[in-house]
Amino acid sequence: MPARFGLLKRLGLALALPLGGFLLWQVAVSLGLASGRLVPPPSRILSTLWQLAQAGELYQHVSSTSLRVLLGFLAGSLAGAVLGSVTGFFGFARQVVDPTLQALRAIPSIAWVPLFILWFGIFETSKIVLIATGVFFPVYLGVSTALLSVDRKIVEVGRIFRLSGFELVRRIMFPAVLPAFIVSLRSGLGLGWMFVVAAEFMGASEGLGYLLVDGQQLGKPDQIVAAIIVFAIIGKLSDGLLVFATKPLIAWQDNFKREGI
Repeated sequence: MPARFGLLKRLGLALALPLGGFLLWQVAVSLGLASGRLVPPPSRILSTLWQLAQAGELYQHVSSTSLRVLLGFLAGSLAGAVLGSVTGFFGFARQVVDPTLQALRAIPSIAWVPLFILWFGIFETSKIVLIATGVFFPVYLGVSTALLSVDRKIVEVGRIFRLSGFELVRRIMFPAVLPAFIVSLRSGLGLGWMFVVAAEFMGASEGLGYLLVDGQQLGKPDQIVAAIIVFAIIGKLSDGLLVFATKPLIAWQDNFKREGI
């Protein structure tokens, strides 16, 4: 019972700010203090979401976008983890590869769009590659930086105990890097949701990005805001799922945590 109460308390505190903002905006529109034409009230947004759900379009758009983000996240995080490990562990590889990757990291996401369209066409491959590109860089940077930040004394202790190269990585390097790696995965996932919008601008016929474009072209601000809210909800849910899945991996940490009220 106390655990359930604590969960409800955290959920209530998390929802207090957005629900309070929606309520204030609804009251302002209802009292005539705001027109609600360009920023529709929550009642119109909920009505739009309900209509999309009733027509079956909402599930189709959410599932298409989620699948693209999932595939791009898996590809980008795997590539980032591998290259980050190589440049973080081997000094020569870091000197050769890292400067180029750092330069590529500064390129805006939208700049890749015309190039990927030329290379991969306007179908799913180009969209997934663009999302993977966005996920790759925070994961790469997080892994590479974490490896360079491992305490030298811990590594020396492992060598004193004559750990082999594999055992040194498994028992010392990997646990030391894991917390930073999980944070980089969360950052990469967040960028994946951002990059999917640019990806779905590339001729998509379904997806939340398509809803944004369709709403802009047809002058439907309620559809635009509804798509943005759905982005926020599924983005938060996916981040929470990632945190939940990786929490057992870092249960050994004894970190400072200041409790709230």
